Amino acid sequence: MDANRRLVEWSLLGLVIAALVVVFGRQVQNVQGQAELASFKGTLGALRTALVVQHLQQRVGQASSNVAPLQRNPFLLLERLPINYAGDLGTGRAGEVPAGKWIFDADCACVGYAPLYPHWLDSPSGDGMVWFSVSPPPGPLQLTPRERYLWQGQAMD
Repeated sequence: MDANRRLVEWSLLGLVIAALVVVFGRQVQNVQGQAELASFKGTLGALRTALVVQHLQQRVGQASSNVAPLQRNPFLLLERLPINYAGDLGTGRAGEVPAGKWIFDADCACVGYAPLYPHWLDSPSGDGMVWFSVSPPPGPLQLTPRERYLWQGQAMD
């Protein structure tokens, strides 16, 4: 009887540990998703800032007749390219983009991101990538989302 009691105690302890491992694993996944969203928003913010700085330089350049050509690829405006920038690819090759990478498509003048954890992405079209169009002049070029993307319930804009 004492051996059966110990077996029950060890079984219960094993179940409790297994439950804790499952809960911890889910929390780790949530944190990884939040970290990817933070990284995404940081890069998007840097690209938007680069486009505004370019616009201001254009305005100042017009006054001094020292105008630099307008750059539609916001990645080329950054001081350093992000480590996860895959280059200038077309939307037709979007399926080739590795997870966690950014691309620029010159044909549509848009920026795309392939998520590391796509199960957190909610896209109305079901597209596995997040796309932002580079708006045409006048005014500063802007990045506007093509759809209303959600990431863990938060808007990706």
